[in-house]
Amino acid sequence: MLGDYPIQGHGAAEIAASVERAIGTGELEPGQPLPPMRELATRLGVNPNTVAAAYRTLRERGVIETAGRRGSRVRPKPATTGREQIRVAVPEGVRDMADGNPDPALLPHLAEAFAAAAAQGDREPVLYGHDPVEPELARLARAALDADAVPDGPIGVASGSLDAVERVLAAHLKPGDQVAVEDPGWGGVLDLVPALGLRTVSVGVDDEGPRPEDVRRALESGARALIVTDRAQNPTGAALTATRARALRSVLREYPETLLIEDDHGHGIVDVPLCPLAGVTRHWVFVRSVAKAWGPDLRLAVFTGDAVTVDRVRGRQRLGAGWVSLLVQRAVVRLWSDSAVDTREVAASYGGRRDALIEALTERGVPAHGRSGMNVWVPVPDETGVVARLLHAGWAVSPGARFRLNSPPGIRITISALKTEETVELADAVAAAVGPTAARTYV
Repeated sequence: MLGDYPIQGHGAAEIAASVERAIGTGELEPGQPLPPMRELATRLGVNPNTVAAAYRTLRERGVIETAGRRGSRVRPKPATTGREQIRVAVPEGVRDMADGNPDPALLPHLAEAFAAAAAQGDREPVLYGHDPVEPELARLARAALDADAVPDGPIGVASGSLDAVERVLAAHLKPGDQVAVEDPGWGGVLDLVPALGLRTVSVGVDDEGPRPEDVRRALESGARALIVTDRAQNPTGAALTATRARALRSVLREYPETLLIEDDHGHGIVDVPLCPLAGVTRHWVFVRSVAKAWGPDLRLAVFTGDAVTVDRVRGRQRLGAGWVSLLVQRAVVRLWSDSAVDTREVAASYGGRRDALIEALTERGVPAHGRSGMNVWVPVPDETGVVARLLHAGWAVSPGARFRLNSPPGIRITISALKTEETVELADAVAAAVGPTAARTYV
């Protein structure tokens, strides 16, 4: 049945929580079958409908899956065990190339911006009923979006990219709907989609972004939404080219009811132009975070989209968090207005480190990818072995399992902390860890 772990509870919520606790502690493992509903109901002394309700809740939360007569089992990667747990503990003395953080030296100082925002707040206190979007933030954001040919639309503010993505998905989809996601792709999205009770459909990625034939296949199979990273794709560094964007827009025109979500989280750290897809479908949202260029702790992303979608998201915000702090919004306005970040310099810095590592790996016969942003993706034949050998050699990298659904193994190297003089040493270590049978593709 379930070994020695007793599922407990008399109500549906209690039973569901009991299963989730067991998964979180590892007593129930990914892929492990759950007892049939009638059997568990008899064991707990409850109505089978109560167990059915508990299982339904777990399915909608992305914790378990049901396969007809084969019954229910824990999902291979349940939402309860987030991908952030798939990480390497970094011992003292080991260089951390795994954390995905920006270089602190390239982030702006925040004291003056927040002091100015606080002073404005003292003069004009923010109270209930205030406009949830700082007008100057909306103006600056809209001007930047116009410059990048992102279609016109109302501006909203969320607590980071993932918060915006979650709200947009919830505004349009219901549990059981399919969402096309990049594979490999951002672990946060790969966790979020099943946690909302939605089903992921993987879309292959190459250096130019999602592959059109995979997107078409996903939409043909019934996917109602598509999430695309325009630039600095995590983990591969892919960036949409003009040619790829045209091909994807052509596919999307055939499926105009698709909910399109574009994530430009690399804004401010990239050295390639934006090629947006927005506006092709009836419902769309374009999201821009300040995390990578201005600081992760600001927890702010601006988004625009079609009027219906933005109105739904802002309406739901009013019923929950209400708004993103105007103090933070005003501080970001000050950072933007004062050009606190030289985005060209930042992009050149990350680009130089990234290109140098890719070139060094290529010279050693190790294919690597990283067209933009702060990550390099290296396909490998044995993910676990490579990560372990690199750790032994003094380098911590991210295992590709954090970012994959069906794509082949790989490792992600974050170059934001990489020093010029370390490039050759790291390339040598990767080449030695990968060995002579390096994989040749990641799609």
